[in-house]
Amino acid sequence: MTPAAPRSDTVQPVLHIGAHQTVFWAGSGAAAQTLSLAMGFSRTATECFGHSPPSAGELEAAIMVVEDELSRVPVIAAPQATVRAPAAVIEALGRSAGLADGAASVLSLNQVERLFNLLAALSMGRPAASAGIPADLQFAATLLILRESMHHLKFDAVHLEAVARA
Repeated sequence: MTPAAPRSDTVQPVLHIGAHQTVFWAGSGAAAQTLSLAMGFSRTATECFGHSPPSAGELEAAIMVVEDELSRVPVIAAPQATVRAPAAVIEALGRSAGLADGAASVLSLNQVERLFNLLAALSMGRPAASAGIPADLQFAATLLILRESMHHLKFDAVHLEAVARA
């Protein structure tokens, strides 16, 4: 099932990270673009990760898979985008980034990169309790997809938007 498209007056791009696919929307009106990508938090976790937390090699392999899918999306260099994901994933990202409950859920590229560095440390043996992020494969896959999307699409920050289902 393809998630609902953003409102027609949406100016900033939207990335919906679902369980089995990620859908990208950009532009409005006749210039609107929609792409469905064969990567989602559950699909990436299942197809790329064999260990919990994922090993360094598994993270590298997953990055290549995600980058291959993202190569289909034109680089748009948007200062900010909206990223949709299930509420539990959004809450875990926000908590791990140090956002207060109820605070504006905007993450900078630097914050996402810091979270990914914690994930990379987990993959090299750092205990999960000291990393400050969930040792959950779907969280790892979502974070990886988010990070690579921000790098490829040149997003400086993302607004996290929770959805009921992915």
